[in-house]
Amino acid sequence: MARARAAGVTHLLAIGSGDGPPDLEAGIRLAEQHPEFFATVGVHPHKASAVTAETFSRLPALCRHPKVVGYGEIGLDYHYDFAPRDVQQDVFVRQMEIAREARLPIVIHSRDAWDDCFRLIENHWDAALGGIFHCFSGGVEEMRRVVDLGFSLGFGGVVTYPKATNVHDAAREAPADRLLLETDCPYLAPVPFRGKRNEPAHVVHTAVRLAELRGVTVSEIDRLTTANFARLFVRAEMKGTA
Repeated sequence: MARARAAGVTHLLAIGSGDGPPDLEAGIRLAEQHPEFFATVGVHPHKASAVTAETFSRLPALCRHPKVVGYGEIGLDYHYDFAPRDVQQDVFVRQMEIAREARLPIVIHSRDAWDDCFRLIENHWDAALGGIFHCFSGGVEEMRRVVDLGFSLGFGGVVTYPKATNVHDAAREAPADRLLLETDCPYLAPVPFRGKRNEPAHVVHTAVRLAELRGVTVSEIDRLTTANFARLFVRAEMKGTA
């Protein structure tokens, strides 16, 4: 989940679609229950092999749901390879096409697949629409490429881990207008909750660590990430909720 706060209210973006095809609406169902929630739709690379023609035919209509403000998480995962890499790439490209037609920013999952992920984005995405590299886990070199492609960086619990020095370096040097906070709940709980179930409330620990790395106050991180969220997810801003 990505998080933003405005007018004293915390707003959450539920990223993902539960278990994926055939169920594509888990995030929407959550968002419909809570006015402060918004959602994305899309098929995670782990589920790429489950995609059918019906999946692709349903997704454009879901993009038009009033609580949907982004598309994802989509991308490539070469760490687990739960789906063949060529299938992951084909599904990734097709979903970028759907998101581009819907004029939605995309949320990228990239694990052990930086080069192919960057190549496909360069060839198939509209940089003006932007997006997020979800729970960013790269270093300075990857951060610079992400920024050059017009994307923001979602920092989650990993930035609090002592040995994640590459992520620390990227967090220090990333442009202020590209910073976002994420939870990835129930995974990647920040220190001091590492190894336990993650919750949106734990994002404050991520914010504190990000502020320490950048030498600013937590209030400044709060202000920056809230403004960045509103600028990226224009649909939410237009509804007066971000």
